[in-house]
Amino acid sequence: MPRPIKCRSVCRLPKVREFRPASDSPVCAKTVTLTVDEYESIRLIDHEGLSQEECGAYMQIARTTVQQIYNNARRKIADVLVSGSALKIEGGNYTLCREHSSCCSCSDCLRRRRCQNAHCKTEETI
Repeated sequence: MPRPIKCRSVCRLPKVREFRPASDSPVCAKTVTLTVDEYESIRLIDHEGLSQEECGAYMQIARTTVQQIYNNARRKIADVLVSGSALKIEGGNYTLCREHSSCCSCSDCLRRRRCQNAHCKTEETI
């Protein structure tokens, strides 16, 4: 029996959840879905400048899990840039910060909560 997927702690949802190329065609043939936890790994590592180990501590998951999430996210972003696809951010296994704690990396939020099954925002990944 496989181990259950652990919710990843996410500081906040992205302000913009959909990106489309500025091209002449009105509709993109393909949409790539980036999960919220993949977005959070990109935000923490590339935008905030954290290491994968530090990112794992903030998201409350192992560094090896962060590496897998981060590699999947970068692969999807590369696909979007090369193929001119649309990008949508949604889904994944995550929980948002709620309670005061010092481990949150977001400058707008100093709250974090451990994942509890009743509060976990688990969604299907497309």
